Amino acid sequence: MPTLRDIRRRIRSVESTQKITRAMKFVAAAKFRRAQERVLAARPYASKMAELLGHLVTGTDAAEGTVHPLLEERQGPRRLICIITADKGLAGAFNANVIRNALEFIRASNATALTLVVVGRKARDFYRRRQWTIKRDMIGFWDRLAYSHATELADYFMQQYLEGEVDEVHLIYNRFRSAAVQHPAREQLLPIPRSHTEGGGGEGAGEVDYIYEPDPRAILGDLLPRHVRTQVYHVLLESMAGEHGARMTAMEAATANAKEMISVLTIQYNKARQERITKELLDIVGGAEALKQGAEA
Repeated sequence: MPTLRDIRRRIRSVESTQKITRAMKFVAAAKFRRAQERVLAARPYASKMAELLGHLVTGTDAAEGTVHPLLEERQGPRRLICIITADKGLAGAFNANVIRNALEFIRASNATALTLVVVGRKARDFYRRRQWTIKRDMIGFWDRLAYSHATELADYFMQQYLEGEVDEVHLIYNRFRSAAVQHPAREQLLPIPRSHTEGGGGEGAGEVDYIYEPDPRAILGDLLPRHVRTQVYHVLLESMAGEHGARMTAMEAATANAKEMISVLTIQYNKARQERITKELLDIVGGAEALKQGAEA
C-alpha cells in the first residue's frame, strides 16, 4: 500500500510530465501549421508540371520515337530504396509505420542487389543494425528543410540511375492527410512512371497542340530532372507535415492521459488520507475508552 508521500510524489511527477507534453503539443502545432501551408502551396506546382510533361512526353515520343533516359524502363535487378522518417520520436506510430512498410517491401522484393538511402535518424538507427547496405544517409535538416536538400537527394538518385548503378529508385514515406492521419506510401521515382506524365494532363490532354520554343525534347530534358527534384521535395514536405501532425496528436493524447492519471491519483490520495484520519480517530477513541474504563475500575 503506497503511503501518502509516495502518492504525492507520483502526482507531482505526472504534473511535470503533463507540462512538458502540453508545451510539446503547442510547439508541434505551430510547426504543423507552417508545414501544412508549404505542402498545400507545393501541390499546384507539381500538378501543373505533370500536366505539361504529359503533353511533352506524348509529343516527343510520337515525333521522334525515342525515350528520355529518365523514362527508360530497365529489367535489371538492382533496386535503391529511400526510407524517409523523422529525426525524433514522441510522434506515435509515425516512424514505426514507415519502417514496417519498408521492411515488408524489402522482404517481398525480388531484387538481388538492394541498397538503402535513409533520411532521418530513426531510419538510420534502425537499418544500420540490419544486414542491408546503407549507401547514404541524411539527418539533422528537418528544422531547416529547403529545396536545396531535395535537390541534393534527387541529383544523387538521378546520377546513380543514369550511370547504371541502379535500375529502380523507390521512395517510402508517410503521406500527409490531416493532423491525425498519415498513411505510409511507396512511390517509384525512377524510372519516372508514365502515369506521372501521361495522366497529368487529364482527359484529352494528348490532343492539345502547343508550339514549343525551343523544341519539345530540349524542354523535356530540362523539365524531367526538375520534375524528379519536385517529387522529392514534395515527399519531404509531406513527411515533415505528417511528423508534426502526428507529434501534436500524440502529445495531446499524452496530456489528456496525464490529466486522467492525476485525477485517479488524487482520488487515491484522498481515500488514503481519509483512511488514515479514520484510523487515527479510532485510535484516539479507543485510547479514550481504555482510559475511561481504567478510571472506573
